Amino acid sequence: MNTEVIGPSATATPPDPERAPTERRFRGRSVFHPFVWLPTTVLLLILGAGWTAVAEAHPYILPRLGEVGRTLLENPALFLGNAWATLSIALTGVAVGAVSAFVLAVLMSEVPVVRRALMPIAVVLNVTPVVAITPALVVAFGFGMAPKVIVTAIITFFPVLINVTTGLSSVPPTVLQVFQTLNASRWEVLLRLRLPGSLPYTLAALRVVLPLSVVGAVVAEFVAAGSSGGLGTMIRNSASTARLDFVYAAVTCLAAMGLTMLALVTAIEHRVLFWHESRRHSSG
Repeated sequence: MNTEVIGPSATATPPDPERAPTERRFRGRSVFHPFVWLPTTVLLLILGAGWTAVAEAHPYILPRLGEVGRTLLENPALFLGNAWATLSIALTGVAVGAVSAFVLAVLMSEVPVVRRALMPIAVVLNVTPVVAITPALVVAFGFGMAPKVIVTAIITFFPVLINVTTGLSSVPPTVLQVFQTLNASRWEVLLRLRLPGSLPYTLAALRVVLPLSVVGAVVAEFVAAGSSGGLGTMIRNSASTARLDFVYAAVTCLAAMGLTMLALVTAIEHRVLFWHESRRHSSG
């Protein structure tokens, strides 16, 4: 095996000695450094000022930010209970959708005929408006949690399927040739090469589908008749009675849930993918 491909090429462009320290300095910024948090803070202040101006001029369009905050502080049990109901649907749905998509992706990568059979069905499922079939799911599964979980699972299924399938098939040919030279079995290639190689793609999919599961849960609560709890139901009922402070307080809770999920997956990604090239670049 030619070992020259492992190291840097002799003709590679040498790093710029003046640019490299600057790049390392910016990559090593702490989250508490003003360079990191100040732009977002300034943007939030500008958006808050614009919100306040619109709320003062048109209170029937937007509530004041103080009213939204007061509503949250005065009704913590109400919002926590409904947030937990929505979060339960979101987490259960993404678990069902992501796990089933992962299993099918592995199966399709190992058995090409399964890929040819299932991929068109997955594409059709992805382009089908889920809202249109939700009433039928309610008729089939009742007014409980099941139809909402199915809707959330359908919404989160396809991104995981595509990303994991891409990751499993993105094995470098040279590395695969090494495994074949060592007479590695198909099972060993899957466990030691394909699955570890697909991990960045899987975590990237989770960064998308975890916040998306919250959207799916809210859509299911909007459409599914008989919903008695959840932030989606609260938004629907509050909007019908023009309680805009409750509507935007519930939206704030949903945004906090989505950001928390995204931050959790990002933290796991930084911890697990320390060996990956993207993490080495980001850490400088």
